[in-house]
Amino acid sequence: MHFGVRTTLMSCCLAALLFGSPALAQDAAQEATPEMAPAPLAPVPEATPPAAASAPVVMTGPRITAMDVDWNAARAVLPPLELQPAGDEATDATPADALARLNGATAKIFPKVAASGVPVLLPFDTAAFLHDRAQGTAGDDSKYFSVFRAPTFFYPGPSGYDAAFLVQPEDHGDLNLTFVKRVNVQITASALIYELDGPAADQGFPVSELERDFRGIRRLIIESRLRYIFTRFGVPYFVSIGCLDGAGSTRRLSCRDADHVAVRFLKALNLVGGAPQNEPAKAVATIEQPEATSPDFTYYAPGDILPGTGMHGRGGQPDTTVYSKIRFPMAHAPAYTNSQSFMNWGNCDLTGRVSLGGRGREAAYRCRVNEVPLLHDETKNYTYPWRDNFCEHRYWHVTQCPAGLGHQGEDIRPSSCKLRNEGADRCEPYQDQVVAVRDGVAWRETSDEALYLTTDAPGEHIRFRYLHMNPHMLDFAGMVSGHEVAEGDVLGPVGDYGKREGGTTYHLHFDMQVPTRQGWVFVNPYMTLVAAYERLLGGRGQVVATPTISASNPPAADGMVQANVGAGRIEADAGKSEIARERQQSERRAIAAHCQTYLVKGHRRSICRPYVAQLHVAQVRSRGKFSHVVRPVDRRISHQSVGARYHTGNLHARHERRAARHGRA
Repeated sequence: MHFGVRTTLMSCCLAALLFGSPALAQDAAQEATPEMAPAPLAPVPEATPPAAASAPVVMTGPRITAMDVDWNAARAVLPPLELQPAGDEATDATPADALARLNGATAKIFPKVAASGVPVLLPFDTAAFLHDRAQGTAGDDSKYFSVFRAPTFFYPGPSGYDAAFLVQPEDHGDLNLTFVKRVNVQITASALIYELDGPAADQGFPVSELERDFRGIRRLIIESRLRYIFTRFGVPYFVSIGCLDGAGSTRRLSCRDADHVAVRFLKALNLVGGAPQNEPAKAVATIEQPEATSPDFTYYAPGDILPGTGMHGRGGQPDTTVYSKIRFPMAHAPAYTNSQSFMNWGNCDLTGRVSLGGRGREAAYRCRVNEVPLLHDETKNYTYPWRDNFCEHRYWHVTQCPAGLGHQGEDIRPSSCKLRNEGADRCEPYQDQVVAVRDGVAWRETSDEALYLTTDAPGEHIRFRYLHMNPHMLDFAGMVSGHEVAEGDVLGPVGDYGKREGGTTYHLHFDMQVPTRQGWVFVNPYMTLVAAYERLLGGRGQVVATPTISASNPPAADGMVQANVGAGRIEADAGKSEIARERQQSERRAIAAHCQTYLVKGHRRSICRPYVAQLHVAQVRSRGKFSHVVRPVDRRISHQSVGARYHTGNLHARHERRAARHGRA
């Protein structure tokens, strides 16, 4: 009897509590059945908490050291007799005339060589060429290049020069190279050196066998490139080759083989031209902010990456440097710089995902590295504020990141996301244009996905890289090595190309490199992009300190209508891929990845079993077996593991990548 009375009293109290607090009852029900309450498709703007304003970021300009070029030392290496011209030309040459005559003799082979503000060293038998030219017996120019052939890219300017050579393995039979593909060798000389504040880079080791010819030469490996660095005529020179030790196959050039090629390249270097410039190098002003404040544009401070998305538990690098006064790379605003791997529809860079329930576009999940809820809906990423992702989780070497590994650049989404239909969850590509950020020259081989833009101007030497544009469209537009562009010129449309169409989300990967005492080094373009975007908008951005939520996929502002420049070409190429995209629409879609962490020999490993909706036999043959995908999630895992040996390379070393997955940068 006492038991019954006590039960009745407890029931009454519970009922009163529940009816008296319906909100508490609803929360309790949601906690009891979390699978019934998936994350909402879109946040409600009225419920958006105001962003907490943070202290404004003070932009800083780059610190650049100008080299004092010793032109007398350059003239001293030229034998005057070998410069005697044939015929009735004048024969009395002063030392100053010697350089001018050299430039005139080699300009046919190296266009605009006299524009270089430093002496130009290239693998060219200058003495033999000048002798034959004086005798009138100079024939095929290729014979003076030995096994390196003519450069595929040569760009001289007032601040230095850049050149690239493709070396065919069959040309180096005596080196016994195991790499079966062509090798790209780069050489740069710069009268400007950018001084960086990031982590100190390796200074390299002396090379005794080359010390006699190259006093003070050093050998080092930075950002997956073997580099030889030496100073001559008061100017630093950098010879570099992309390589990867421990690859275990012929897919990547080993650093040992790269070393053999580099030594052969160095021993073939000779002076081919260059001339003192009329205007001395001056510091270029890179910061110009509008007076007004933008009512919409907000961004997180540089280095403030998404929680947990850095490598080995490290964060970003707070670099406030505006390295160049660029034009924003997207043709029109708005645009959104944010992560494409750790935001909606991203693959968390294969660090593991946790399913939160739901289906299709309402399928919710989170990356294991943080607690941010995400959806399989790419449209949710088109919102302010911006967020730095330069040091985000990637296995690419980046000396400027605290962990030494990172993303190398910034992912930028265009104005808006156009869906194929109401039920689609992916943005349609080729809706927005990409433009040149500075005057410069393109460096790109046919069919390459990566497009480099090199700028060499008084007081500035820098290069930019664009990724995930359609290489076939770039070929059609003539964006190959040597193509000159002006700031603001349309380069092509934004794509989702990662080895194939639809290989990543709809975005542009943009990065930049500057010449340092260790050669070309990736630097964070975040504040450079912020400054350029402010000029595009005509208003300053506001720094936020706490997460904010705003409506996704806003329409373009008045006056920001998409231009039709090059639209005919783009629509023609897009039409050719219509069938391919329709086929992809019905093919395999990765809806969610269910991962579980195991302890393997004292280390944590994440094993993911992807859910496959429709799998075609052709896909299995091209992509391999869809078995367990194992990725290291612990810093104790060696970087020389199977996956890491691939990832520790440059983002596009020789522009080669394995089959890309959805959402990968």
